[in-house]
Amino acid sequence: MKFTKHILKTTFMSKINVKPLGDRVLVEPAPAETKTAGGIIIPDTAKEKPMRGKVIAAGTGKKDEPTTVKAGDVVLYGKFAGTEINIDGKEYLMMRESDIYAII
Repeated sequence: MKFTKHILKTTFMSKINVKPLGDRVLVEPAPAETKTAGGIIIPDTAKEKPMRGKVIAAGTGKKDEPTTVKAGDVVLYGKFAGTEINIDGKEYLMMRESDIYAII
């Protein structure tokens, strides 16, 4: 029991200390699909980059335009949007808010 509590504490305590500036947004991409709707397994070489993700942090916005998205929102973005960055061994995307198409 004590071991489980220790694992839960370390899992929830790992917060990201990154604050995007201006109209930038930090997004955690959703994992790539491994199976098609028909049940065919997709190999790693044929997987496409996901175009959906969860907002981890958002900047304050431009001078006259505050940001629309907030942390926790699930968003759709362009295929080649953002810059890939690695924080604590995890992949994230840093992009402008204008690269986001919709909030789901």
